[in-house]
Amino acid sequence: MGITKAMMEKVAHAAARNSGDDVTIISSVRYGNVLYSRGSVIPLFIKQIKDNAAITITEPGMTRFLLPLRDAIDLVLFAFENSEQGDTFVKKAPACSVGDLAVALKNLFQSNVPIQRIGVRHGEKVYETLATAEELFNSEDMGDYYKLKMDGRDLNYSKYDTVGDKDVSLYEDYTSHNTYQLSVKEVEQILLEIPEISNQLN
Repeated sequence: MGITKAMMEKVAHAAARNSGDDVTIISSVRYGNVLYSRGSVIPLFIKQIKDNAAITITEPGMTRFLLPLRDAIDLVLFAFENSEQGDTFVKKAPACSVGDLAVALKNLFQSNVPIQRIGVRHGEKVYETLATAEELFNSEDMGDYYKLKMDGRDLNYSKYDTVGDKDVSLYEDYTSHNTYQLSVKEVEQILLEIPEISNQLN
């Protein structure tokens, strides 16, 4: 899924470079896990809790960005208002470990089911990367958002063989390991704001 999203960003960039249109702005948004969306692990954890079964997690220390649906929508609206040709927008978001997420759900549902570690699956990343150091070097920090500029270089790579950007080394990738880490209590508060969860607790 990740590679298909990356490919679509490249398609958007190519269309933006070739559009020659100052009226139609082509940009994209990039975000981590939207809470309780399709593919989210939260419904699985809740089902396991309700079935009185062990919560199965691959690696407790694995981290993921947490993005409520409202923040995902705000990101799109922000992109509408601030886009220039070829931009990609990233919402700065907190993260938590998968282990803490499981504990938070156990607390909310007052459950004593065990947490079972099953190991990292093939191809599964221990943390998410939302923006690389090179992208951040060419970005604009807009407070709650990063505005990543499209790579506007042409395909004549020979002129980049001997000259590079020394300052890129001053940056690091923006990942779910080095963003703000939520405590279990903070995760609980975010989860309580999700209607699909709060309705099950009432």
